[in-house]
Amino acid sequence: MNPIFGRRLLLGATAATLAARGAMAQGNATQGNWPDRPIRFVVPFAAGGNTDVLARLYGTHISAKLGQPIVVENRSGASGAIGTEAVIRSRADGTSFLIGSPGSIVNSPLLLANKRFDPITDLTFVAMFGQVPMVIIVNPSLPVRTLPELVAFSKARRQGVTIGTSGIGGANHLPLELFKAETGANLVHVPYRGGGATLPDFVAGNVDGILIELSSVLDLHRDGRGRILGIAAPQRSPQVPEVPTFIEAGYKDFLAASFVGLFAPVGTPAPILGRIQALVGEAARDPEIRARLDSFSVTPPTPEELTTDHLARFLQGELAKARRAIEIAGLKPE
Repeated sequence: MNPIFGRRLLLGATAATLAARGAMAQGNATQGNWPDRPIRFVVPFAAGGNTDVLARLYGTHISAKLGQPIVVENRSGASGAIGTEAVIRSRADGTSFLIGSPGSIVNSPLLLANKRFDPITDLTFVAMFGQVPMVIIVNPSLPVRTLPELVAFSKARRQGVTIGTSGIGGANHLPLELFKAETGANLVHVPYRGGGATLPDFVAGNVDGILIELSSVLDLHRDGRGRILGIAAPQRSPQVPEVPTFIEAGYKDFLAASFVGLFAPVGTPAPILGRIQALVGEAARDPEIRARLDSFSVTPPTPEELTTDHLARFLQGELAKARRAIEIAGLKPE
């Protein structure tokens, strides 16, 4: 954990204690003494990624409101399974939460031969922090300007069109397999070790395109080093309003995004979950936090995405899509 950030959290919590005391007293009527000690946000990946950044962004706001420090703990390893299991094994008392994303919550449980946990039965999806929609971006030298043109060109080109992703079975790979299955496009998958590793090869022209999060390639699109053909979101992004959605391009209900959300061990008291959900919603409406989310191309949570029932259905849908993509790709658990 960044020591400077940690000090800020502690100082912020101390300064906010008196201001938050009245609100805490009301909450304590239904939540006992919670929170009576620091809260842990476990990020199952190394510091610096979207998951880590959003954990710290929301954590600062929630800490100030609750009057307790929130410690962001990075516990990477086993595709996110190590940090996830640490939260699952924790007491369900509102002091340990997981910051989950598709890699740790969806793909890892499906692709590990030794199944270590079940995200549906072992965790409660508390609140969405936000989603970063995925896009297909191509080299500007490629003679295509729309997704249908890409599909047609790939079929006519003997060697197909090479599309890089973050790796086999990764959050970017599985939507690519679903898109290929729906369109019959001759898109040749080129796996890399992480989304960032695709960018130098793309800029150098060694791969025709990438399926990746919007935030990673926004600058490439804006300065003409790449051309985003479509965004896999329900509506266009205000950051690239000229880019149509996959749905507008004719691919019905095609959605793909990297989500970041807050999970708790099963059995965490409902009043605690409700308080956290309210604070996440409050944070997402804060103008300063909203501006930070926009700068990361993060779509903030909707009111429905702050309810446990909706999020449970969302997670089941994501798992179903991932299972189908894994089957299409012929991937086997390892």
